[in-house]
Amino acid sequence: MRIAVGSDHRGFAAKTKLVELLKRQKQEVVDAGPSTTESVDYPDIAAIVARQVSEGTVDRGILICGTGIGMCVAANKFPGVRAAPCHDDLTAEMSRRHNDLNVLCLSADMLGEKLIDRMVEIWLKTEFEGGRHARRVGKIVEIEHKQAGG
Repeated sequence: MRIAVGSDHRGFAAKTKLVELLKRQKQEVVDAGPSTTESVDYPDIAAIVARQVSEGTVDRGILICGTGIGMCVAANKFPGVRAAPCHDDLTAEMSRRHNDLNVLCLSADMLGEKLIDRMVEIWLKTEFEGGRHARRVGKIVEIEHKQAGG
């Protein structure tokens, strides 16, 4: 799987560790930055990752900031992106199973390294359930198209 990963400065340490974990798991990782702990604006990084997901150059994206919320707001501005902040195993699993989430947003300040690793593992292996959930995700896509003038 090809996964774009990005963070702001607050999520830099967690992102760096996560990139290494994903590489050890034989995932293809696109590191969207930053490359240092110098302050960066989260919308800039979210846009890089979300654009790649939206355009289909990556399969999924993972974004990390202080809470995961700002990254989520910015990422969801891109067509076809379904991003949400998850905070435990259940939200990571259900975001995939019921919502076909393609961008996982994480909190560097509120989640520990082991929890992040476990959540990402669950999120990557969980398949979209489809069925009634596909209908609902389809309605989200319809809303998106209507708002875009389509």
